[in-house]
Amino acid sequence: MNDLNTTEKQTHNEIAGHVGRLLREAFGKGLESIFVSINRPFVVIYLRSFLSPTEKILLKQDQIFSIQNTRDLVMKSLIPEIKAYLLLLAGMQIQEFYYDWGLHNHSGVLVGIEPGENRLQTGLQESYTGKEELHKEIDAISCQVQKRPDELYSCMINERTLIVIRNGILISIEKELIRIGHEESLKLAKRNLEKSHLHSNGHFADMLKSKVIDVFVDWDFHLDKSVIAFILNSS
Repeated sequence: MNDLNTTEKQTHNEIAGHVGRLLREAFGKGLESIFVSINRPFVVIYLRSFLSPTEKILLKQDQIFSIQNTRDLVMKSLIPEIKAYLLLLAGMQIQEFYYDWGLHNHSGVLVGIEPGENRLQTGLQESYTGKEELHKEIDAISCQVQKRPDELYSCMINERTLIVIRNGILISIEKELIRIGHEESLKLAKRNLEKSHLHSNGHFADMLKSKVIDVFVDWDFHLDKSVIAFILNSS
């Protein structure tokens, strides 16, 4: 991968600074580090050592759903501000926004996507080690949890950040649960179930020839779409 130029580094640092401040003010806890990766139409913001004192107590009591519920409520208010900063600092008009937490690692990820992402299918979808095998494994996991995606593609944002996109994954009963107002419960259930498959899978590191530090997943039910983010060891 090419090194970032000075302007890009400054932009990434400014985004990290603004997002870090927003999260610190909202959660009462700063972060050890924030890594910003941009490969348009994607921006990926990886958070480390992100767990408030109250959340640490809840985590020890295995109150994971309580933490996730609270964070979901807070993020709803923060996302418009984060989008505004990305437009101001990077000129990115974010249309879709995803996030997930690795509470066991005290980590998290935020993923923004600009309009026109479908051009990946013909343009930015470059090859990387283990791509075909990874797609087959994600297909298999999707089948176990819900159904095979209608469409699956991926993009290596940089040497440590891999994004996988799935379209068309909801089954009929999930669509009905969303229609009658159980979207939040469905997301909590899917997050717990699907991440158990992703985290317990020992094949990803072998496929990608890189240690997998974190795996995150989120959904936009109204788009019938999911984003999976792999954070890899770049060394």
